Amino acid sequence: MSENRDQTLCTGDQGGKADRSDLLPGMRQLLQRIERAPQVPFHQQSARQARAAYERAAEVLDLPRAPLPAVHDIQLPRRDGGQLRARLYRPVEGAQALPGLLYLHGGGFTVGSLETHDSLCRQLALRSACAVVAVDYRLAPEHRFPCAVDDAFDALRAVCGQGLGWGIDPARVAVGGDSAGGTLAAVCALMARDAGLNLSLQLLITPGTTADADTPSHQQYGQGYLLNAQTIEWFFAHYIDHQERRDWRFAPLLADSMDGVAPAAVLLAECDPLVDEGLAYADRLRLAGVPVQLELVRGVVHDFIKMGRALQEADAAQAWCGQALREALGT
Repeated sequence: MSENRDQTLCTGDQGGKADRSDLLPGMRQLLQRIERAPQVPFHQQSARQARAAYERAAEVLDLPRAPLPAVHDIQLPRRDGGQLRARLYRPVEGAQALPGLLYLHGGGFTVGSLETHDSLCRQLALRSACAVVAVDYRLAPEHRFPCAVDDAFDALRAVCGQGLGWGIDPARVAVGGDSAGGTLAAVCALMARDAGLNLSLQLLITPGTTADADTPSHQQYGQGYLLNAQTIEWFFAHYIDHQERRDWRFAPLLADSMDGVAPAAVLLAECDPLVDEGLAYADRLRLAGVPVQLELVRGVVHDFIKMGRALQEADAAQAWCGQALREALGT
């Protein structure tokens, strides 16, 4: 698939209904179904209400939860002496050490949980033949920036340092995530480099990487393409103060250097407000000499990877992620 976005695509009407002729027919029909369902936008709810709504809806379009030989809830240590809830997925029986993926769920740092991404984590474990550890990092607004960053990196340190206790080979570890989780994964990869942790891969699925929602794709796809501009701002306002948004731990594209960071597999959706910043991040990594695999899926929207019941593109994207992990982790 081509890596460059076609800038001549139809632009959504920011004041009303988007044209959406740039979407695949199946994606367009699916969005119409979603819009017909009674729902209140996140930005018109409290964070608690939005979390409950996301929990109810998150796996409606996901593939059914695939059975695995072992799925266990575990605890990971936090730097303040507390514990992080996490879930370990093992795709094969036995006690042998497997390569590991630390997975960070999406949800704008405000919604999402182990449950909302359970199906996706099972698929990643099956398709990569590696153990997956999903972490329930603390959410905003109760826990604002940089709490999610600290939790994510504490979890990565635990997997790298104590992984053998969970049957994970600490010499073969990747970090990954979708949306806000992709942002956290990119940040963790930079922090791992600085801490001397050797990662095999950073798997970045539709990540946010910039400080401001001001790229052309935010204008083009900010209304009528599932992830709307009002929702993005609602997420940001819950998570981080305006004066902190230039911190690279929120906007990893602003990091001083990408030199020596782990190889990247970057999966993007063409009709996504975040696509331009994902492309920019992949370009920045390449300029620093970091190996990058980039897959730009045409005609789909943000979060499409969690729509496997309805979109064959979601199945193909999950397979692509699994193959990238296999190649990087040697499974």
